[in-house]
Amino acid sequence: MAGAIAGGLVRRDAAMARVITAFDPNPAAVETFKENTQANAVSSDVVGLADKAQVILIAVKPQMINEALAPLTGKLKDKLIISIAAGITLERLYELTQSERIVRVMPNTPALVGAGISVFTDSGKLSENDAKITLEILSSIGKALPVAERMLDAVTGLSGCGPAYVFDFLIALAAGGVQQGLPYATAMELAVQTVIGSARLVAETGEHPAVLRDQVISPGGATAVGCAVLEKNAFRGIVAQAVVEAAKRSEELGKK
Repeated sequence: MAGAIAGGLVRRDAAMARVITAFDPNPAAVETFKENTQANAVSSDVVGLADKAQVILIAVKPQMINEALAPLTGKLKDKLIISIAAGITLERLYELTQSERIVRVMPNTPALVGAGISVFTDSGKLSENDAKITLEILSSIGKALPVAERMLDAVTGLSGCGPAYVFDFLIALAAGGVQQGLPYATAMELAVQTVIGSARLVAETGEHPAVLRDQVISPGGATAVGCAVLEKNAFRGIVAQAVVEAAKRSEELGKK
């Protein structure tokens, strides 16, 4: 995700490649980051790097955040901190960084193609310039949406984890096509374009999905039979429960 954000900034303005530097202790990860983003990356002297930086983007797994920030104790209090570590609260980020200028973000993986949505909350201590920088960074990878912090675990369960649910749905759609004799490549292309087109239809018409669904269904037709199977097997309930359980897990991670 750090690579997606850096890549989005560089695509928007090539000069950003000269001002972005990533740190990762793994040399292989450093080389991958440099290759994918055209920005700089290093695997040593994280303290010196942090000293020079104006904005610190924390892009680590939540269970690694203590270890990742330990070398920077006392070095971050004057920095703008932007964290994409799932479940780590503003309060905990303050404890770790001592900075009052904190933004907590939940992005999602469509950011890799500039089609993500980054949901964020902040400490309330950002300057006007801090807020401008934050929006510039997040909008480089898609849409940015502010919410109250109490909503972020639910956001994690929905848009943070949601791409995985959509990918599973694509696999299932294509599998059904293959079972009915379609070549796999054709079935997957049909599934992908169907999901893309359906999402665009909702976004661009503003219609409720139920209204658009009913426009596809004709009495006694193929779609009616297919939707009946989904309803019989609690499709919507299962997806909703996936969001709920993922949100609960996000909350748990933040407490550990």
